[in-house]
Amino acid sequence: MPPFAALRAFEAVGRLGGIRRAAQELSVDHAAISRHLRGLEEWAGVKLIDRDQGGRLTPEGAKYLARISAALEEISRATIDLTHRGDDSRLVIWSVPGFAYRWLIRRLPDFNAAHPGFDLEVRPTDHAPDFSRHEADADIRYIRDLAPAAEADVQTFQIARPPVFPAATPQVAARIGVGAPVVSLLGETLLHEDDDSEWRTWLAARDVETPDRLGGPRLWHAHLTLDAARRGQGIVLTNALLAGDELASGELVELSLRPTAPEIRLGSYVFRTRKDRWRDPSVTKFRRWLEKAAARDATAEAR
Repeated sequence: MPPFAALRAFEAVGRLGGIRRAAQELSVDHAAISRHLRGLEEWAGVKLIDRDQGGRLTPEGAKYLARISAALEEISRATIDLTHRGDDSRLVIWSVPGFAYRWLIRRLPDFNAAHPGFDLEVRPTDHAPDFSRHEADADIRYIRDLAPAAEADVQTFQIARPPVFPAATPQVAARIGVGAPVVSLLGETLLHEDDDSEWRTWLAARDVETPDRLGGPRLWHAHLTLDAARRGQGIVLTNALLAGDELASGELVELSLRPTAPEIRLGSYVFRTRKDRWRDPSVTKFRRWLEKAAARDATAEAR
């Protein structure tokens, strides 16, 4: 048998399509994944990764992946059944990082007070779990409009669908001026997450033609773009759910631009779990608490 750590690394690279994603999922650095891959190839005497083709699997690697994936999935399912059978007080939640850091974490004391002794694990991650592999019990994602429909075996509910708007420090806002045209933002430093698609969509909804590429740093996570904006490094496209604290303290202000309409929503925060887990006691406890917390926020915002 080859080393199990090497098998896990190879399977993660093949399933996720890259060393960086595999390293993030397994919580190790890139170098460790690369060492595991080289070690597995040396052990087997077969090239599994074509490094000249961007790290794609070789034909032999693809065949090997198909067979070991099934074996690793069976090990995972057996372990879940062994360790969690009848356990209605433990839940593993994956979440898009911005929601976890900026909204969920500050409300968890309320959940813990309502459910003492409940073992809740929250993992901020860019990648949705594979429910078929029992990677998580439930998941919270930001689902952009026009995204593919949810998988047939996944049940969801919408936590919030907030409008988005540009925000910056009061100093930056004063320099831009009240009532400045939206098109003037093209001359500013725009802060992006993984790409410029959200800014591009928002600007298009305000009838602003955009260049082929919008400038500004890519910071990957919503909480990082907010922190950069708070430090005066540019303009963030955000919502009140994520930026509530900074807006309340005055560290950030919503820019007053023309035109002021329409109100723009780009997607929703969505709770997801397998349909056969929807009424599990642990999932139900967390889901009902989450529904109530989101409803309280919506009521407070309406006031």
